Amino acid sequence: MNLESYRAFLIELARESGDFIRPLYRQTSVVVETKADQTPVTVADRGAEELLRQRISRRFPTHGIIGEEFGNDRPDAEFVWVLDPIDGTKAFVTGLPLWGTLIALLHEGQPILGCIHQPVLNQLLVGDGTTTTLNGTAVRCRPTSRLAEATLLYSDPLNIATYQDGPAFERLLRRARLVRTWGDCYGYLLVASGWADLMFDAIVNPWDIAALVPVLRGAGGTITDWRGGTPYPAESTIAAATPALHAEVMQVLHG
Repeated sequence: MNLESYRAFLIELARESGDFIRPLYRQTSVVVETKADQTPVTVADRGAEELLRQRISRRFPTHGIIGEEFGNDRPDAEFVWVLDPIDGTKAFVTGLPLWGTLIALLHEGQPILGCIHQPVLNQLLVGDGTTTTLNGTAVRCRPTSRLAEATLLYSDPLNIATYQDGPAFERLLRRARLVRTWGDCYGYLLVASGWADLMFDAIVNPWDIAALVPVLRGAGGTITDWRGGTPYPAESTIAAATPALHAEVMQVLHG
């Protein structure tokens, strides 16, 4: 399948949503609301998703859309766009730049194209499962194959203790060379672009994970759920720079 027209449109979507979000970042006038699931949301999240939905509906009226803020529209269509306008809203509302916009394209239910866009830092990572580029330049995961040499990232320690095996993850942390909570989509950006080696999320939604699959795979990385199974659709995710590193993680977590 030739993805070039979809790739060009994906980049347009990322740039336009970034132009909408950027002026709202670090503005004390932006009101933070709390959704029913107790997560924060702002006009930046909602406005960016509305913009993306409008652009997709005009360009590809037969395509479906799955979005964090406004739900599903024809999710069983052959082609479906999956949108997370601000992945890492908690970082966004506290003035940290470790957030981004996630956009993915599914074909028959599987991610074939995705991007992570951090508009404040001007970083646009685009992957198709075979190649991944950062601002147009090809990137690869680094060849780290041992936990003792790895930089390990994760989003929320409370989620890990609640939804996964907390003691097993503690064992994993003790074996890594460096551990930091540079989480949400920015952690995956760091792994795919060769600046970190492992990224973990104990619980995710479809819009959290869809774009990450073609991005990580295109950079040569491995991405699965917490048990080593298919990453999409899944309720958790582990991204590793190399298959050997992923295998060691599975051994520590599950024996």
